[in-house]
Amino acid sequence: MEEMEEELKCPVCGSFYREPIILPCSHNLCQACARNILVQTPESESPQSRRASGSAVSDYDYLDLDKMSLYSEADSGYGSYGGFASAPTTPCQKSPNGVRVFPPTAPPPPAALAPPPRNACLTCPQCHRSLVLDERGLRGFPRNRLLEGVIDRYQQGRAAALRCQLCEKAPKEAAVMCEQCDVFYCDPCRLRCHPPRGPLAKHRLVPPAQGRVSRRLSPRKISTCTDHELENHSMYCVQCKSPVCYQCLEEGKHSSHEVKALGAMWKLHKSQLSQALNGLSDRAKEAKEFLVQLRNMVQQIQENSVEFEACLVAQCDALIDALNRRKAQLLSRVNKEHEHKLKVVRDQISHCTVKLRQTTGLMEYCLEVIKENDPSGFLQISDALIRRVHLTEDQWGKGTLTPRMTTDFDLNLDNAPLLQSIHQLDFVQMKVSSPVPAPPILQLEECCTHNNSATLSWKQPPLSTVQVEGYILELDDGNGGQFREVYVGKETMCTVDGLHYNSTYSARVKAFNKTGVSPYSKTLVLQTSEDTQSEEQTLPFPVPLERSQLRRMSPFSSTLNLQPSFPGRSYFELRSSAHQLSLHSSLQSLNSAGCNFDIQGTPYSQLVDIKKMVAVAWFSFDPASAHADIIFSNDNLTVTCNSYDDRVVLGKTGFSKGLHYWELSIDRYDNHPDPAFGVARIDVLKDAMLGKDDKAWAMYVDNNRSWFMHNNSHTNRTEGGITKGATVGVLLDLTRRTLTFSINEDQQGPVAFENLEGLFFPAVSLNRNVQVTLHTGLPVPEFYTSRSTMP
Repeated sequence: MEEMEEELKCPVCGSFYREPIILPCSHNLCQACARNILVQTPESESPQSRRASGSAVSDYDYLDLDKMSLYSEADSGYGSYGGFASAPTTPCQKSPNGVRVFPPTAPPPPAALAPPPRNACLTCPQCHRSLVLDERGLRGFPRNRLLEGVIDRYQQGRAAALRCQLCEKAPKEAAVMCEQCDVFYCDPCRLRCHPPRGPLAKHRLVPPAQGRVSRRLSPRKISTCTDHELENHSMYCVQCKSPVCYQCLEEGKHSSHEVKALGAMWKLHKSQLSQALNGLSDRAKEAKEFLVQLRNMVQQIQENSVEFEACLVAQCDALIDALNRRKAQLLSRVNKEHEHKLKVVRDQISHCTVKLRQTTGLMEYCLEVIKENDPSGFLQISDALIRRVHLTEDQWGKGTLTPRMTTDFDLNLDNAPLLQSIHQLDFVQMKVSSPVPAPPILQLEECCTHNNSATLSWKQPPLSTVQVEGYILELDDGNGGQFREVYVGKETMCTVDGLHYNSTYSARVKAFNKTGVSPYSKTLVLQTSEDTQSEEQTLPFPVPLERSQLRRMSPFSSTLNLQPSFPGRSYFELRSSAHQLSLHSSLQSLNSAGCNFDIQGTPYSQLVDIKKMVAVAWFSFDPASAHADIIFSNDNLTVTCNSYDDRVVLGKTGFSKGLHYWELSIDRYDNHPDPAFGVARIDVLKDAMLGKDDKAWAMYVDNNRSWFMHNNSHTNRTEGGITKGATVGVLLDLTRRTLTFSINEDQQGPVAFENLEGLFFPAVSLNRNVQVTLHTGLPVPEFYTSRSTMP
């Protein structure tokens, strides 16, 4: 800051600029100083008039003459103004800065001797360029307000107390200054960083004010060695990272250190600092560009917000228009029903009126006949009249007096699903989808068969970085038929038991994530062992001695078992353990010795039927796939919800074949909610009532009645609801491909859904007013058993 002080002083008065003005040559002058050095010239001898009169002396000649007159008097301290031939010579003085300036002009002579009008002329004290003022005078030069602000800030900082340069947070007032270190210290920092002992004891400490003056006025001293005051630093020790003198080197203090020339290290460090500053400058430039980008983003966000609001309004208007059109259609149906009812009633009124007139006429005629006193004449027509009266009476008795139309409209507008959809109307966050996974690789060294079971293992390709959420293992029927899913999960090993003996099975696996499903892996062909006993019997499957070392059961295993139990029927058996993971997963570790497999690239087989299956399974609810609002307890067998909206929870086990039955007991039922029970796909919507989309098949029920629902279609309204303590049963028969429901062990309505195929998970949707508990591993209910035994 002290070095900058000279740049803030006027070249005329030597003080800080006061009301500085900017000359056309870009130099500055105090306004008062500029007024003092003005020179008046005759109008006829101004540069403009001389140019107009064709004088041989040009503006450049004028400037050159002026410079010559000034430079020629450099030694004497005085100079004459030689800008014009007729201009009187005027002494020139030196400013405190050493720049020659002209004093104010002499007072004008008396009016009688007044010369002709003169023009004001100004010469810059720094570049000696002469300037002719126009009629505005000094007001024609702009005022340098930026320079005024810089001077004000400099004077304020100069007036402030000197602060310690080593305080970390709030600098304290400096107490001393070290002339050798050129640093201001407060008392605590001086005692901590500049103790009066060792090499620092020879440093000279002066008061802060004196130190600032000496720093500004006296030239910076050449740095001398702290150990040898008469020696200047001439070398640099690389290990000690400090300058040293020749005497230090001669004393051997740095004999084993690498020493370099001080000038070379000075240039090297300056170069390194410059490079570091270049990098920092690049970061600063990037930061500026980033700020520009952020500001552009602000503008883009505002524009996108306006556009999105317009789009949202258009979409809502489209929904309102569609609702209005549907409203008009429904009103048209109501009007048609109204006209139909009126027409039927009016036709019946007209018909009854005609018949009533005929009946009244017949009655009046009969009364007149009764008044007849001639017996023979009366008897001649009495039989015919009696028959006619009876016939007319019979005509009135055939529903003629019953209204053909009711006054009620047999139309019931079901707006509950639409209102629920409106409440669920929300934005879908658009995200860049990740790619589908790569095909898994079957690990042949870990795949094998044993008796009538097969174990398969796979992995992702080594260089694949795509996230995988799970795998799907498929197996055919052993006769080259249809591939069926036997496992869906995150594990990479699965053991399938209960296969046919002496059969050839084909297996393949694929991976999936939220984006989609990968292609299939290569097809693996496995051969099961031969068996001498009948396949229709329950067999213990002993392990041969030569292969007893190949099978090592994991404590975490749970195996899918297709073991035959009686002629014509098989069942799923779950080998449970304390650390059971899921129905279809297995973590068995097997060796490959004795395996018989082959890789095929042939096309997959066509569809064929599989044997009927009856299933027995134990499972619980799955917290991993459930909605975040679902609350679990009782080892994941009891669930409720902390939201008033319906939320979906799935079971841990998926079924693709066999007969399965489970029940749910109603532990709490408040305010008549509508829980839904059924089955669903793994990717069913979790934030809507079960059955709202095409991924779920369900029955939702209240305290009075129930409905079946799939893809938001409501069918088969059935009387009979649930209360606290009731039991809802779900029976999934994948042999017949049907889904049936029961309440309190009685079938609720007809068969709910048919033609079901694929992988299904038990599912429930409920809100905070309902709590249910799951019961699994139950026998098939009597109503279904009796129905299946009927011819």
